[in-house]
Amino acid sequence: MKRYLTPFIEKDLPKKIILLSGPRQSGKTTLSKSINSQYEYLNYDIAEDRQAIANKSWDRSQPLLILDELHKMPEWKRWLKGIYDGEGLTPPIMVTGSARLDTFKKVGDSLAGRYFPFRLHPLDLKECVANGLKAEEALTQLMQTGGFPEPFLAGDADYYQRWRRTHLDIILRQDLISLESVRELTKIETLIELLRERVASPISARSLAIDLQVSTQTVQRWLNILEDLFVIFKVTPFHKNIARSILQSPKIYFYDQGLVKGDAGTQFENLVACALLKEIQFRQDCFGKTWQLHYLRNRNGKEVDFYVADESHQACLVEVKLSDDSPSPHLRYFLNTLTQASAIQIVHAPCKTRHYPIKVDQKQTSDETPSTASDATSKERYIVVQQASHCLATMDFF
Repeated sequence: MKRYLTPFIEKDLPKKIILLSGPRQSGKTTLSKSINSQYEYLNYDIAEDRQAIANKSWDRSQPLLILDELHKMPEWKRWLKGIYDGEGLTPPIMVTGSARLDTFKKVGDSLAGRYFPFRLHPLDLKECVANGLKAEEALTQLMQTGGFPEPFLAGDADYYQRWRRTHLDIILRQDLISLESVRELTKIETLIELLRERVASPISARSLAIDLQVSTQTVQRWLNILEDLFVIFKVTPFHKNIARSILQSPKIYFYDQGLVKGDAGTQFENLVACALLKEIQFRQDCFGKTWQLHYLRNRNGKEVDFYVADESHQACLVEVKLSDDSPSPHLRYFLNTLTQASAIQIVHAPCKTRHYPIKVDQKQTSDETPSTASDATSKERYIVVQQASHCLATMDFF
């Protein structure tokens, strides 16, 4: 299966160091080794390879150098900068890691101007269809086994359940243990269990702190670590004031579909959240486009699952439904104040694509919802209701 980032990485390799990050076992090493049949591969987790890295004693006649888990080395950025400045890209260098390489262990000199970052996500419907799989069948399997390549390609739900347990254990026992004490590890495991039951709902760090009997600051630090290790990601409420958005209660989603506890609707929303984040980061990493992923909620409890917007304030409201194909009234409400936004309702169950016209009166005002209205005119727009196997296969609705 050819991964979606491969042609973009191949294009950039001769020019920049490639920093490839993403969840553990999402396919980073496999992708790296597929770039060229000949390569030098060194993994910082292996003692012999650590020595080779320390001595800078790799085979420079190979056409590609792959450095895996290098972020675990103290001052790895300063070390890598020295290699680049002293030797250039002879051979080209790929650095892979199961942590956010842009934020993890910020020490040493900056690599600014010397690298391009890429974030590899597990499989989603768009990538499955691009590899020749049927949309409906792939969507069913993604709901059952998630998108991590090994269990997805195995196609066995029981295999996936066993894989999932070992996958999380590796993250906790190998990656997280280097950051937190064993005593705290037990509480972090409890935190993950609490989060599994609260997917797609706004969470309170204070409430979690009370449950865990630790400080709010400790919970926030643990949430940041889990995010840096690609266990979870946060979706914050949209607000014109970025600082206020960050401070308000985020919703939490898991990269691994199997970690979601809840009904089929919650699991499907998690799947859509992963697809949206993957598409946004793909456009950022490969085309330099700036996109943001939020959700909408006002004081009266009106809510839309996702709000996707670019730097020019072109936005798309996304509502996720398991089977309801009647347009959400909350989409209609927010469209009256977000006058440059489009709207789509993604339905898991089979349904026909429908365009429901909505007369947007831009005179409507609200002190609860940020408005992008620039004048008092009205225009015709639509709420699109579409089956997930169609819109998630293309991701062209925003």
